[in-house]
Amino acid sequence: MGDRGLALPWADGAFPPATLSERRAVWGHLMGLALHEATHALASDDVPVGAAVVSPDGRLLGLGHNRREETGDPTAHAEVLALRQAAASWGEWRLTGCTLVVTLEPCVMCAGALVAARVGRLVLGAWDPKAGATGSVWDMVRDQRAMHEVEVIAGVRADECAAVLQEFFAARR
Repeated sequence: MGDRGLALPWADGAFPPATLSERRAVWGHLMGLALHEATHALASDDVPVGAAVVSPDGRLLGLGHNRREETGDPTAHAEVLALRQAAASWGEWRLTGCTLVVTLEPCVMCAGALVAARVGRLVLGAWDPKAGATGSVWDMVRDQRAMHEVEVIAGVRADECAAVLQEFFAARR
């Protein structure tokens, strides 16, 4: 399964990179992909959240942006759509060792989905102080009662991620 997905510049088998500075750079680039994906939600007046799933060797497996307004589907959150695409690319629902990158902290549904999919790492941009479920309001991904624990890396390009959301909601007030 190692050759599935889109090869990214750092997909050389050493993912994530060994040094902290290299990791920060890669997380920043991946968040850039998620931020770009978030802009696609604006076309259908959906909340601009974007997500990407990367394989254990650093290959892009899936992208998603919020599509609830577009589809009328309450589960069409960026994370769920990216996880679905990643599972299809990977050829298995277990995304063990994969990384989910998302511009906004996942809600309860999305946190449950990433735990159920066995995602190993979550990289998030902005915290969600109203509905976040990976460390702010709830912490479903590190709950000892959960069947799987997820490493959380928070605050990656947080100001940019928050600004996209603030601009979206300010235009609607």
